[in-house]
Amino acid sequence: MLSAKSLFQEILDDDESFRLFCSIAASGESQGGWENARIAALVPPDQRALAPKITRHGADEDKHGRIFNALLRKRGLQPVPVPPDTDYTMLLEQGGIGLAHDRLRAERPLTVPDIVTYLAHSRVTEQRASEQMELLRKHFADHPDLGRAVKMISQDEDNHLAYCHEELLRFARAGHGRAIQRTLREAAFAEIRVYRDVSLAVMSHMGRILGWSRPKAALLAAGIHAVYVWERLAGWHRMVTLRMPERRDALGGSAPTAPEFA
Repeated sequence: MLSAKSLFQEILDDDESFRLFCSIAASGESQGGWENARIAALVPPDQRALAPKITRHGADEDKHGRIFNALLRKRGLQPVPVPPDTDYTMLLEQGGIGLAHDRLRAERPLTVPDIVTYLAHSRVTEQRASEQMELLRKHFADHPDLGRAVKMISQDEDNHLAYCHEELLRFARAGHGRAIQRTLREAAFAEIRVYRDVSLAVMSHMGRILGWSRPKAALLAAGIHAVYVWERLAGWHRMVTLRMPERRDALGGSAPTAPEFA
């Protein structure tokens, strides 16, 4: 029977598919680390209190990238180049979601609307990351190689999502509510489309590596398209709502050190 657990297990059991999976994950996390580090450095003067939290966010993402690379080393594997059609973070940027990298490479401070854009984009993408890691934690928390990594990254992603909720609500109270809702909606619909495209690309690459039959590949593609339709019709609402999280100040303090996985 085809299930999320059996699909992930198949990918994890094969060295080449595992190598691609970890390489894609590590690249995306490292890119997020760079983006957050640049945003922290460019925070406008009247929002400097936010800089340590953004720095912590970036440090967590860097840590996740190191964890995925360590999982590769533990199996004696090297990262592979990430196929462009699977590069989630770059495809979102190319779609105009979040802050453009050209803007982040400039040395002039960001504006408050820029910070609102960053937080809204993060709130949407961290929703996805939190859900994906929760799925992996559900099935692989006790896995001898992945268990510790999955639990640590999942907790971090939950913290990132809580931080985005709390900070966006703070900006909403300061009069940015309409801009936040507009930006959240735009980011959600763009993310849903990019996630569909990246999912199809990843499954195509995995299918070639693992030798999936045409019916199996077609079934997986149909499932991805079905999720996309549901998210376009109703699922997007979960990405744009804001509520005060139970975890307050989730990114206060310094980032924990990544454990040794190699």
